[in-house]
Amino acid sequence: MDLVSVRTVRTPSHRDDLALAPGEQPLAGGTWLYSEEQPDTTGLVDLTGLGWPDAERTPDGLRLGATCTLAALLRLTPEPDWRAWPLVDRCVNALLASFKVWNAATVGGNVATALPAGAVTALLVTLDATAVVWTTDGGERRVPVAELVTGPRTTTLAPGEVVRAFDVPAAALRQETGFRRVSLSPHGRTGTLVTARWSSTDRDTDTDTGTGTGTAPGTGTGTAPGTGTGTGTGTDPGFVLVVTGGVPRPLVLRWDTVPSADAVDAALADHDDWYDDPHGSPTWRRGVSRRFAAELVAEAGATGHSGSRWTGGVR
Repeated sequence: MDLVSVRTVRTPSHRDDLALAPGEQPLAGGTWLYSEEQPDTTGLVDLTGLGWPDAERTPDGLRLGATCTLAALLRLTPEPDWRAWPLVDRCVNALLASFKVWNAATVGGNVATALPAGAVTALLVTLDATAVVWTTDGGERRVPVAELVTGPRTTTLAPGEVVRAFDVPAAALRQETGFRRVSLSPHGRTGTLVTARWSSTDRDTDTDTGTGTGTAPGTGTGTAPGTGTGTGTGTDPGFVLVVTGGVPRPLVLRWDTVPSADAVDAALADHDDWYDDPHGSPTWRRGVSRRFAAELVAEAGATGHSGSRWTGGVR
């Protein structure tokens, strides 16, 4: 779609040129930006000219540049012990986009757009990724991706802030993952997407443990960053369940070990904030999410640690 209100397009080459004027929007792949009218947008600032690397190995894991395209993400070669890597392909394919879109759409754009069906958001939340945000005063702040997205098309980004990168901890990349997705039609938008991450062997238990404690979903009183409840992004050797697509914002449930199916089912049954749109009713989304969660618990139980002690509440 033509953006008839846009009058200027800038391509900054360094951060000093990145400051957004009133009416300007950051542009990466533009696959959503150009999909509908943007009457309040009078200028675009192309982030791709900043030359951010698609991916960088770090001492703590992997940094993904916000302008990394989905195609570039799929081309990355993981480390031999990154057992979570199959989740990358599954989440990218969950978007049901053509290869042309994959070569334009970006990791940062999928998260910052904050659509419930944003499968890259699901991927990064499941892997306990942290967003590196450039602030308007020339500094930066770090926020868990699970707390960056607050609802459909809403985030904690302040006006003028730009997502620079996502840091994915190696501890999470070394764990096993599971994936379940459903839509109302064979090629429809995601109705609900349920992912999980867990330890498959004692080799995973050398990771950092989250510090929060809690007794039941919704009542955890951990030390999560920001205002969320639970354990924040402390990557531990337990079991993490993430629901996206069927909820307005990512739903994250944590246990210190693989829980019982009844414990997970009770947590989802108690959750009452399910998304309602033409791609699925709240009742249907809750039902299939509970079924998928039970399947993932069974899958994890075949390779993980048994138990059901709750460690983080709901975030």
